[in-house]
Amino acid sequence: MERTLYERLGGMDAITAVVEAFRDKVAADDRINLKFARTDLARLRKMLIDQVCEATGGPCQYKGRGMKEAHAGMKVTNGEFSALVDDLVATLKQFKVPSREQDELLAILGPLKSEIVEVNSNEVGTALPDAFQPAPALMT
Repeated sequence: MERTLYERLGGMDAITAVVEAFRDKVAADDRINLKFARTDLARLRKMLIDQVCEATGGPCQYKGRGMKEAHAGMKVTNGEFSALVDDLVATLKQFKVPSREQDELLAILGPLKSEIVEVNSNEVGTALPDAFQPAPALMT
């Protein structure tokens, strides 16, 4: 039987390392980092790890909000979504993730675009609207 994408990616340690590098790359990317200005990065890290782990067949359970709800009112543009995907692909390449696994992961995440993008524009670096309310910080 073929191994799950989760196993082929290297399991929890590998997913955690990729998510942390991806988070740092996004935070440094002026095309999109304004959208994360009020995001609790510890929460984002945990939610991304759980989401990728579950989506790839791992043992995690994602308990965060749906993508539409989580991004409502952020006014994310097509350009910003594309920049985020660019950062993800660059991170996967940095970790030498094989093309097949990259493609499978992007195929899982790609359909989320319609739930995240609210502005049909190629503009990047747009500010987070003042009215946007981020999720509360994680209670530890």
